[in-house]
Amino acid sequence: MASDYDAAEFVDGDFQAHQASSSGMSSSGFQRAPTREEVDSRVADTHQKLAELKRAQEELERERSMLEETRRRQVEFQTGRQEMIHHLTRGLGLLEEAEFNSRRDAEQMAKALVDLRDALEKVEAVREETWTKDNFNVELTRALTTLENARMEWNGARLKFSVLSGRLPEESEAGPGNQGLPALASLSFGQLCRIGLAATWPLVLVGLGILAALLVGLFRR
Repeated sequence: MASDYDAAEFVDGDFQAHQASSSGMSSSGFQRAPTREEVDSRVADTHQKLAELKRAQEELERERSMLEETRRRQVEFQTGRQEMIHHLTRGLGLLEEAEFNSRRDAEQMAKALVDLRDALEKVEAVREETWTKDNFNVELTRALTTLENARMEWNGARLKFSVLSGRLPEESEAGPGNQGLPALASLSFGQLCRIGLAATWPLVLVGLGILAALLVGLFRR
């Protein structure tokens, strides 16, 4: 008859002792103190992990700096873009208006040049030496009319273009129609009368010439 089963026969005592030693537990069930080699190994592992964390932190710092620089440049671009759009749009509007005014003034100046040249030619075309006793009054009246027309052209050009009066454009009031206009409100009554007489005496002289021509014609009859 077979012997009774003994479980102890299948237990490896050396293996259990090795397992207890590996788990840090003594055979009595208490945790043993770490050896110096184990402490040194753990210190080395800790230093290595700290170095890795430091490298990771430095990498994150560099990435953060790059992101902040990118954000700053984006803000600078957006702000500068809006600023330049505003300045360029306003500048284009101002230059277009100035260019239109300059072109209009240039056209007016070109027309004034034509009118002044025509008036000069007519004045220079008057030849007193060709007048005779018979046509003296008629030619004189015609010459005075030519002078009056030339004077009107000249005065009109002076009102439009301040350079003809010896003043700089910025010294005159805004608008070509206001250039050279005197401050009439500040003048006295006597000064206004003298200005009116200076402006109308050519017409009076022309009228007197015509009247004299008529009277001469009546006396000859």
